Amino acid sequence: MRIKFILVFIAATLLPTAAILWMSIALIEHSLSYIGTDDLDRLSRSMQAIAREYYRSSCADLKRDAQAGLITGKSIKPDKSAAVAIQRFWESTDSDRCELSGRDGSQIDYMLRRGAQVIVFTRPLNGIRMEVLTHQYRQARMQVGNMQQRDLRRGLLYTLISLSAAVWILALAAIVYLANRISRPITDLTAGLHRLAGGDFEARLRSKSTDEIGRAIEAFNHTAEQLRRNRDRLVYLTQIASWQTLARKMAHELKNSLTPIRLTVEEILARTPPENRAFQEKAAQIVIDEVESLERRVHAFSAFASEPHLNPSQIDLMALVKERIRFLEVGHPDVHYEHMEKSPLPTAFVDVDQVKGIITNLLENAAEAAGSDGIVRTITDSDRGRPVIEVHDSGPGVSEEARHSLFEPSISFKKNGMGLGLSISRKNALLAGGDLSLIDGILGGAGFRLVLPAGGEKN
Repeated sequence: MRIKFILVFIAATLLPTAAILWMSIALIEHSLSYIGTDDLDRLSRSMQAIAREYYRSSCADLKRDAQAGLITGKSIKPDKSAAVAIQRFWESTDSDRCELSGRDGSQIDYMLRRGAQVIVFTRPLNGIRMEVLTHQYRQARMQVGNMQQRDLRRGLLYTLISLSAAVWILALAAIVYLANRISRPITDLTAGLHRLAGGDFEARLRSKSTDEIGRAIEAFNHTAEQLRRNRDRLVYLTQIASWQTLARKMAHELKNSLTPIRLTVEEILARTPPENRAFQEKAAQIVIDEVESLERRVHAFSAFASEPHLNPSQIDLMALVKERIRFLEVGHPDVHYEHMEKSPLPTAFVDVDQVKGIITNLLENAAEAAGSDGIVRTITDSDRGRPVIEVHDSGPGVSEEARHSLFEPSISFKKNGMGLGLSISRKNALLAGGDLSLIDGILGGAGFRLVLPAGGEKN
């Protein structure tokens, strides 16, 4: 993609750049044609020839008129008080001479020797100042020489081409940099998608930008997290399905064995002689108690293996949580219950009995773990519009070994424990469209997070 950006830039800029260069060169040539050195050279030389010809013509006319006696001259003694031009003429060997005089050479003098004096005949040049004209000619010749020496046309062309090349190279460097900045996140996103397609649900990308690419990377990370969770949920539900099949068979076999045992013990007790009845009743009661304990576990396995019919509806979770807390406070008066509301709890679209069983199980486990004078804290919040309920306790917490099998069904021989509560709770949470997970406890003990579908959300 980076190479495509660069190729598109080159294709999009080379032709316009060439056109601009061609037009600029044409304009330079056209502009320089008005001040070409050849024309200026010819013009300056024409001015020189015209000035010389005019000077010779004026001098000849003045000399002719003076010799013909048509004009009157002025006699000047060539001493030190005379003008420099007259002294110079007198010191020469010339018989006559023409020289410019007046302001800026605006008139011409014709000097003629007559004895010990110089006769000067003067005539104006009709407003033409020959010295100014000579100065302008010299400047023009100097400018022509400078332009020929510097070669203005070539310098402008080289400067234009150099500047155009420098600007284009800088623009190319900028587009290469931008192409790298733009293509790198896309390349990373493509690599992340390949990893995700290959089954690596832990693939995550980093991005500091907030533009479309940044939002795409954020969406990728969210999708990868959702896929990971869905995979874990699917694996867990598949395992639950296997465990349910095993539980169903175990419950059936145990039930078939426990019923005859109970009936046989009751029959033995009924036929026992009166003198041995006290011992037999005590022994029979022990057997019956253990049979009843096994029957409760059979019932728990049956409940775990069953798939009850669900009737989802809009329920007020806040009211349900508070009702469960009030209900359990009676059974655990030595436990301190606390509640924290981080944000308003959205309504949920779930089966009320199913969710009530999950919350009851979490609160019961937390109360047993907290013990006497312990603390159980519930926190209600929302995550992306979905209701969240957290239950924390101040008990000993969950060991690292137990974390890996916490939601797996097991058999517990505690007085009130079956070993199936958390596995049933998570299964019901997943079937409802949410999830139940273990989190770090904020009271030093365990913490559980229940996420449920919001009202109107399709599971």
